[in-house]
Amino acid sequence: MREATGLKVPKASVEKALTLLMQRGLLSTELKIRPQNGYIHIPLSREPFAWEFEMIRNKVPEVVLCDSEFPERQEKITRFVDFLSDELPPHLLASLPHAVDFVGDIAVVEIPPELESHKLAIGAAILKAHKRTKTVLSKSSPVNGAYRLRTFETIGGEARTQTVHREHGCVYHVDLAKAYFSSRLSYEHLRVASLVNENETVVDMFAGIGPFSILTAKKHSNVRVYAVDMNPDAFELLRKNVLVNRVMGKVTPIVGDIRNVVNERLAGVADRVIMNLPERAIEYVDVACRDLKPEGGVIHYYQFVDTPEPLDTAKNQFVRALKQTNRQLIRVAEARIVRGIAPFKYQVAVDAEIK
Repeated sequence: MREATGLKVPKASVEKALTLLMQRGLLSTELKIRPQNGYIHIPLSREPFAWEFEMIRNKVPEVVLCDSEFPERQEKITRFVDFLSDELPPHLLASLPHAVDFVGDIAVVEIPPELESHKLAIGAAILKAHKRTKTVLSKSSPVNGAYRLRTFETIGGEARTQTVHREHGCVYHVDLAKAYFSSRLSYEHLRVASLVNENETVVDMFAGIGPFSILTAKKHSNVRVYAVDMNPDAFELLRKNVLVNRVMGKVTPIVGDIRNVVNERLAGVADRVIMNLPERAIEYVDVACRDLKPEGGVIHYYQFVDTPEPLDTAKNQFVRALKQTNRQLIRVAEARIVRGIAPFKYQVAVDAEIK
């Protein structure tokens, strides 16, 4: 047994907590989880930053950070960092990225400037540690432009950006260079789809390749989803994913600018609107309000925030934008941190009931 910092989590939330920790590289590979008095204690590889713990606590509210005794693993789980311990000096090992995003058989990593000359070694190490991974991509630019795209460089394996990704029983054809997709939003896709009620009409205003729309249709027997995106490449992937997942008739893919689409065919039809464009969603609150049925509905609003009070900031900015429309806020059903983007920068979700 060895004492270490860990998370105390209710049994029902263990799977969610483990997923979050693995995404951040926070799960210890040397110690085992252990049950105690109806809870599960999960060992950490390091103490989380304050913003990381806040992100975890927003998704698993009952979690507690504490020191505990953990049994040691007899065989250590291999991490890509382990393959680099003899190649990089200690000060550079400390700069290795904590998280790797996996989309299908592609691993996506952000290489800090001080490790640029070692990127091929990092790519090779990731391939060794993750046998199912065939390609390692390094982010070469931030997400930008109307289509929310970034450029990539292949630093390991096959030179491609296309793959097939599986999530919550759905299959998605993805091209990371042509259409935005983030595997880190997996829980958010499930959360929103689970909130939809039977017989609702949903408008996914910035649908991309369809993870919100398709999962919603798969989870409910009687829903109508309009999935809109202005990126023609995303639209073609969306159409393919609708066919592959057999949700034709439930999901209607539409290509075009959401302002024009709502004005021409979707005004007043929606019980629920999804606004997953955190860079610019504030500019489209008026469009979402026109999209809702006359009696109102629910808006799932997303925003990037880099202030000390991210939840209050996102709620206040949404409410101010709403006041410029002919709609009124009934209540904010939930405001939550979806994920950390950088230290003290978050993606926030606001679920608002509107009349």
